[in-house]
Amino acid sequence: MFKTMIAGAAAAFAMSSSFAADVTGAGATFPYPIYAKWAEMYKAATGTGMNYQSVGSGAGIKQIKAKTVDFGASDMPLKAAELDEAGLMQFPAIMGGVVAVVNVEGVAPGQLKLTGPVLADIYLGKITKWNAQEIAALNPGVKLPSDDITVVHRADSSGTSFLFTDYLSKTNPEFQQKIGAGTAVKWATGVGGKGNEGVAANVQRIKGSIGYVEWAYAKKNKLSHTQLKNKDGQYLQPDDENFKAAAASAEWTKTPGFAVVLTDTAGKNSWPITGVSYILMHRSQADAAKGKEVVKFFDYAYKNGTAAAAELDYVPMPASVVKLVQGAWKAQLKDASGAAIY
Repeated sequence: MFKTMIAGAAAAFAMSSSFAADVTGAGATFPYPIYAKWAEMYKAATGTGMNYQSVGSGAGIKQIKAKTVDFGASDMPLKAAELDEAGLMQFPAIMGGVVAVVNVEGVAPGQLKLTGPVLADIYLGKITKWNAQEIAALNPGVKLPSDDITVVHRADSSGTSFLFTDYLSKTNPEFQQKIGAGTAVKWATGVGGKGNEGVAANVQRIKGSIGYVEWAYAKKNKLSHTQLKNKDGQYLQPDDENFKAAAASAEWTKTPGFAVVLTDTAGKNSWPITGVSYILMHRSQADAAKGKEVVKFFDYAYKNGTAAAAELDYVPMPASVVKLVQGAWKAQLKDASGAAIY
């Protein structure tokens, strides 16, 4: 079912460029599966296409700043000062989870347990064998091979990398000091892959590898995910209920630009690498018609896309947050004359 949905949505994306009223966006790979599905639904409902390039958050930020697309998408929220400098507004579109995925012989999907500190030490190159004492201690009774660990990370500027490195930085002081959190960091070891797709492909190909991807990609590619220990000491499997639990802690009204980060949040059922995907638009819309179409697309998705989001294990934005976003659209998005476009 998942493959059929994504294949159909991808086809809708490919077809969309031939319509004059179509809107274009670029950025994060994290939300691509749900944006593809929403685009398919919106095209069927309105006849308007949405052409989205899944190129990574860093590239999406660059493209919207350069005004080569109608909207950008990033899983790392921009701070208020950067938004102001670029004349941008930012709003949350969808939430979901990042998972660690492995290719370890004899280990079933969801069987392996990891903690933030141990995962960080793997990415620091300090733990190099799958049967290392640090991993074995977390997994009594699991037969771990003596294979070398190959670390896989993103090669492009990535919001998924931001969420992953932010989590590792919060749980491991050495990782924070030596690598830190960011969309593009200087990794201590490993091989790179472009996009969630590239990381997933490398993990599938390389025996003994470990990587990180958005949960929908792990499911789509039948990758073997791991459990993670959260801030409350609970080992969890990734699912939308645990992503929702982490999202419940978000303080949207107190955060400028809705710039909420949901990694390592407290709560018994909170998945530790939960994230929000954001949309970036210019506050002053040179082409007001295009700006209106972008807003209409996401307004439609908020109202009609919740079931599709849940089916792909994303977390839709709560109605209270949608109302805040609609208020921000009205207050911040203007045409050339200064009139609100929403």
